[in-house]
Amino acid sequence: MRRGRQRIEGATSKFGLTVESIEEAIADEKASVTAWLVEQDAAEWDRPMEENFSPGGAGAALLEEAQSDVRAGRVQPMDEFLAEAKAKRKA
Repeated sequence: MRRGRQRIEGATSKFGLTVESIEEAIADEKASVTAWLVEQDAAEWDRPMEENFSPGGAGAALLEEAQSDVRAGRVQPMDEFLAEAKAKRKA
């Protein structure tokens, strides 16, 4: 825990903040601040995924192939696949 605090103190000092001032400011808002941080993290993850799988993106061809397989009925719903795999293990 101490190591994490040192990292935070280093990051906050460049903004002229202290860990104590942040803790005091968000004491009542900790849950909403945490939710906001989680949303920001998810957006950082989603952005490159959306770019990769949009037209012209690095994964566009893979996405089209998967969609084609679904349209042609060459895929099996995950729950069915898992049920079959489980049944095979028991046999």
